Amino acid sequence: MHFKLIIALVEDEKTDKLMQAARSAGATGATVVNQVRGEGIETVKTFFGLELETARDMLMFLVEEHLSRKVIEHIAEVGKFEDSPGAGIAFQLDVEDIVGVNRQISKLQDAVEDKL
Repeated sequence: MHFKLIIALVEDEKTDKLMQAARSAGATGATVVNQVRGEGIETVKTFFGLELETARDMLMFLVEEHLSRKVIEHIAEVGKFEDSPGAGIAFQLDVEDIVGVNRQISKLQDAVEDKL
């Protein structure tokens, strides 16, 4: 099996909805890193030294490569990433090697076959 790592950076109130969307598209789990910061084209606005931005989460999905495009597109659709600036961003990376999933491979194969 070959895998892709999908990383999505989203406002924290969208995390649960996007986790559910990814699962419905074929992701079998995720890791969430809370309270990440970033900066886009425009710098962060402040008010008396306090940042006026919402908290963001980083969602990481290890997905079998045949399902990855479906998962990332569904995340973008549900999160409305293309509708407004700052709604979120998602991208995928090739995973060259992986350890620690041997016990899950049979379950992952079944899940992939069901989704294809």
